[in-house]
Amino acid sequence: MTDTMQSPSNTPDAEPIIRIEAVDKWFGKFQVLTDINLNVRAGERIVVCGPSGSGKSTLIRCINRLETVQAGRIVVNGIDLTAGGKNVDSVRQEVGMVFQQFNLFPHLTVLQNCMLAPMRSRGLGRDEAESIAMKFLKRVRIPEQAHKYPSQLSGGQQQRVAIARALCMTPKIMLFDEPTSALDPEMVKEVLDTMVSLAEEGMTMLCVTHEMGFARSVADRVIFMAEGKIIEEAPPQQFFSNPQHETTRNFLGQILNSRHAH
Repeated sequence: MTDTMQSPSNTPDAEPIIRIEAVDKWFGKFQVLTDINLNVRAGERIVVCGPSGSGKSTLIRCINRLETVQAGRIVVNGIDLTAGGKNVDSVRQEVGMVFQQFNLFPHLTVLQNCMLAPMRSRGLGRDEAESIAMKFLKRVRIPEQAHKYPSQLSGGQQQRVAIARALCMTPKIMLFDEPTSALDPEMVKEVLDTMVSLAEEGMTMLCVTHEMGFARSVADRVIFMAEGKIIEEAPPQQFFSNPQHETTRNFLGQILNSRHAH
């Protein structure tokens, strides 16, 4: 029996909530993803890192079909995304996404931004949508900003609104695409703290980030990508203390040194 090394959460019989099989993607003649294979279990927290242009943002954008793939399969929560059609809508109901830019509607208040999708996609009435929106604005600790417009908020507050908005759809999976990279340094912590508390509640999370402290403290696995391939994946302790590939070592050397320089 070779499975003795597996931790309880790693039980082989549990169907992964995300299954990415032999995925290839091109932008024109440029191959941006090459033979990507990745299984994510429910409740697992994965940090994807790597140099600019390594394909990491493209990879997570494929998980809710913001990008389509040319080869391979992506199955989310038992639904084959690559089959297209209705499947895409079903998956998007289960997958929340937070982008680098907050993508809030400027002409709607914070509360209205959070109510919009539950009313449109889930058909909730106004009162129910409002109570759900307030619940999640409390959850990200900015209920007092509910009636302001995005432009009246700091970047960190706007990003927390974006997280609340995604949570209002009660997703099973949250995708974060460099959620702190557009923020001033003093606002990064408030957004990361929000993400840490989500992780503690057992949300399945995939996060593209350069925040290595977050990766160390929160991730179950760190995935390192370069040139469109997964080069290395390991639990954080192993990833940081004993990276196997030279590319990974170089990347960590650069990123950790640049952090110390600040």
